[in-house]
Formats: sequence, structure tokens, C-alpha cells
Amino acid sequence: MSPVYYHYFCSKSNPMTDTIFSHRTIRKYKPDPIPDKILQYILEAGIRASTTGNMQVYSIIVTTDDNIKEELSPSHFNQPMVKEAPAVLTFCADFNRFNKWCRLRKAEPGYDNFLSFMTAAIDALLVAQNVCVAAEDAGLGICYLGTTTYMAGKIIEILDLPEGVVPVTTVTVGYPDESPELTDRLPLEAVVHHEKYRDYSDSDIDKHYQKKELITTYQEFVKENNKETLAHVFTDVRYKKDDNVLFSKTLLEVLKKQGFMNNQ
Repeated sequence: MSPVYYHYFCSKSNPMTDTIFSHRTIRKYKPDPIPDKILQYILEAGIRASTTGNMQVYSIIVTTDDNIKEELSPSHFNQPMVKEAPAVLTFCADFNRFNKWCRLRKAEPGYDNFLSFMTAAIDALLVAQNVCVAAEDAGLGICYLGTTTYMAGKIIEILDLPEGVVPVTTVTVGYPDESPELTDRLPLEAVVHHEKYRDYSDSDIDKHYQKKELITTYQEFVKENNKETLAHVFTDVRYKKDDNVLFSKTLLEVLKKQGFMNNQ
């Protein structure tokens, strides 16, 4: 958002808007536990999220037990915040509960397919975002973990998730023990298309990514990894094709095992 628009909205003193524009990823937490009433508040905020057909085909696993966090840690590549954060929230696509309700009412569900997984995954992610905003509004810090789908099978074992349930994202929550800078974002014009999609020219790409490429931290990434450009850091180091293919195949196997790949 341009400084002009940001100033306009912030001048209206909207606490929720302030929270959204102040979002920071927190990886270091104080040991203080989250009071039950605050945890309840952010979870209640979560379930007010939009949901397909008001089915609420998601579940949230709240992990505060140190032993279980220890078990989960390798599934998130041993990132320290998994064990250090007071709470680890695993958001799951969940048709198990809805299917059972249908059958108890003598209605046969037809949700054993990839479309239904996508429906439930979208629901879960909407809930997760609501929880994140509410947590930050309550003075907590959060960190979204993209590792959940990489290691979904192992997380299913640890959290005893039945058929019809697949973890799609994880968020660590706690009181911040750091105050990092705001993370950079592409300009609004880079991600918003009016009326129809307008494809990018080479000059558009250069313009949209120029600021990111000039950030000192990213330039250091390029040097440290002995790469030519920041794009090479992403394609050759951070998110390699071989890894993407491996984790993609693994996730598809998990979806099949959990009953979401029938009737394709």
C-alpha cells in the first residue's frame, strides 16, 4: 500500500487495520503461557471465518504439551519455535466429522475426492488467517509454517488424525521475544488485476521485483549461496524442483490414504 493510502486508513485509528499492517513473523517467544481466555478468544475468532456452505470442514489441533511439540519438531525441520512457542496450532482439512454427521442422519456423503479436500483446505486456511489476526490483536506473535504439507503423513501419525483429516498448515503462537522489521511485499500493482488477468511483460517483472532484489538481506542470501540472482536462491536452494516433486508425490499418497482421491 502506498504511504498516502496507509496514512489515510491509519489516521482513522482502526485497531484491526493497525494489527494487519503491523504483522511481523515471530520466531522467538517468551516462555509465558497463553492464558486460557485469550486462547479461547483467538480460536473463537477463527471459527467466525467464511466457510463453504457453512459446513466448517476443518479442525484445529492445539498443542501445548512439551512432549508432543518435541515429537512434532522434526516434521517442521526442527525449527526452534515449534518447541519454544507456548502453543502450536495445526489446522486440518476435516471431512471426518461432517461425514459422520451425514451418515448418522442416513445421508450418504460424497466427499471422498480431491475437490472436497480443496474445499476443506480452503476452509482451514481461512480459519488460520482469522486466528493469526486475532492473536496479533491480542498482543501475541505468530509464525506460519509451510512445512506442514511436506510432512503431512508424519503429522497425521503424531496427532492421531483419522481418515478424512489432513493437516494443511501450522501456526506457532506466543508472546514475542523479538521485534523484527516488517517483511517486504511486492507492490499492490504486481498482484492485483482489474477486470481480467493482465500478463506481465519483462519490464513489468523488472519493475515489480526491483525493490526486493535491492534489499540488503536478499543480496546477502545471493552471496552466501554463491548464486547469480535472488531467483536462483529460490529455485536452486530454498524450493528446489526435486524437493517439490518429492513432497508433491508424498502429499498425493497421503490424500489417497486419508480417503480424498477416490472417484477421480
